[in-house]
Amino acid sequence: MKKQTSSSGEKGFSLIELMIVVAIVAILGAVAYPSYRDSVTDARRADAQAVLMEAAQYMERFYTENNRYDEDTGGTAVALPAQLAESPRDSGTKFYDIAVQASTRSTYTLRATPKNAQATDGFLGITNTFVKAWDSNNNGSLTDAERTWSQH
Repeated sequence: MKKQTSSSGEKGFSLIELMIVVAIVAILGAVAYPSYRDSVTDARRADAQAVLMEAAQYMERFYTENNRYDEDTGGTAVALPAQLAESPRDSGTKFYDIAVQASTRSTYTLRATPKNAQATDGFLGITNTFVKAWDSNNNGSLTDAERTWSQH
């Protein structure tokens, strides 16, 4: 049987063929979008981890100059420089606040607190002994399994 053509001789797609293509695109989108969103979240977290490592290096240099983590030789409390206070460091939307959570003469803990689109990701931390932590379930406390930056 011969396929019908329009009066100008052009062939086209039927409505069923078009609906099948739309359904396939929708299925691919439903599968791909969550993976993309997870990848973006993971990339933002990795950036915050890098900034935390830079902040830890800053704290070690601070200790070398002052023989303590909590204050300088003039008695001024330690504070991270502005370029290490947020992540990502480049311009644009910031997804983590980086700060000294606690410091004593011989110890410190740095924390990256998520915000904006990353707010439900859980905080990241690092100590003077380079023990890393990620509150992966975002409940505000750490379990032994969360004393790492790795996925669980």
